[in-house]
Amino acid sequence: MKTIIVPTDYSPVAINAMEYALGLAQSIGATITLLHVYQAPVLYNNSDIPLPLLDLDELAKINREKMDQLLDQAKKHAPTTLVINTETRLGNLTDELNDICKALQPFAIVMGTKGAGFVERLLIGSSTLSAIRHLTTPVLVVPPGAKYMPIQQIGFATDLKKAVEAGPAKAIEDWVKTFDANLRIINVDEHHANVRDTAEQAVAMYHLFRDLNPTYHYIDNPEVETGLSAFAESNELHLLIVIPQKHRFLDLLFQKSHTRDLIFHSQIPILCIHEKR
Repeated sequence: MKTIIVPTDYSPVAINAMEYALGLAQSIGATITLLHVYQAPVLYNNSDIPLPLLDLDELAKINREKMDQLLDQAKKHAPTTLVINTETRLGNLTDELNDICKALQPFAIVMGTKGAGFVERLLIGSSTLSAIRHLTTPVLVVPPGAKYMPIQQIGFATDLKKAVEAGPAKAIEDWVKTFDANLRIINVDEHHANVRDTAEQAVAMYHLFRDLNPTYHYIDNPEVETGLSAFAESNELHLLIVIPQKHRFLDLLFQKSHTRDLIFHSQIPILCIHEKR
């Protein structure tokens, strides 16, 4: 049975991501693991020696109580047949996520974002971006206000500069087949790569995904994020897939200079899949 991990800090955007994950889990018969990772608050004395402000046992108790409250809230949005597990851990979020992913081999990690604009919700240094960059498990980023709906249209954004490797290709295929969705492969080359290279990669892409019968699209817009946002809206995508470390698309979105008009009005979740699986 598939497992979905939902990290939470109990904020409204995290709770919204949890509710999205509940709908996702119900649609594919997966289990949910709610995870809260906390750190011990400390006070530094004149010797720069950190002094804990709370007893660790008391801190653990407080966090378990918060998680119990969240579990009660989750059960109100889920059928009784949906299995929801909980974990609270002391430590670093990315480290603990990596540890639990090794143990559970989840289908995905579902996380919320912060802020008003797309880039502002995923600035470098945030917990979500840290998870995207450092974990090998697919990370599904859920924008504030996004509600789960059946995933029928999936977009895959690529710059066609390098071949998609076996791991990400298999993961993309798994997602498309899991939801019996239509796949749209979108070329988002912002620098107009060599035509010959692009053609070669397009042929390779065709052979890689031909069993999925995808459709192919090209965004000829110097503002990649604007063009992709418009495409996602007009084609009513339910999910957009990117490969962060292979292509520069994700980095483009995270640059502070690209904050203009970067809100995805259609509230489309983004699935980040890594090369290594």
